[in-house]
Amino acid sequence: MSRTNVAVWFEIPSIDFDRATAFYEALFGVSLRRENIGSGTLGIFPYEQPALSGCVIHGPMYRPATDGPVIYLNADGKLDDMLARVTALGGSVVTPKIALPPGMGFFAHIRDSEGNRIGLHSDL
Repeated sequence: MSRTNVAVWFEIPSIDFDRATAFYEALFGVSLRRENIGSGTLGIFPYEQPALSGCVIHGPMYRPATDGPVIYLNADGKLDDMLARVTALGGSVVTPKIALPPGMGFFAHIRDSEGNRIGLHSDL
């Protein structure tokens, strides 16, 4: 199988795995699949084949960060609704919804329940 995407996987570090998975499950309205791999505990986001996906991860080598690389998750037309729920879920809005150039949609940055800065993107 040939991959056309540069990015193929992401990992969002967690301090409290249950809190972090609950945050993303409630924010996106999905269930994360729990797996243990080596010393890591993963909550894997749903995906279709061929996949570009990732997980919430907890393990001794993973620490949340407020700066560094930012991953953008697909808000799938629900950006306003998601931003309205972030605070109640234990996160915060860092950068409110901003319009990108015409045809590129909108984005916002949030801080998740673990302190990670995460980008959200939507066409609407």
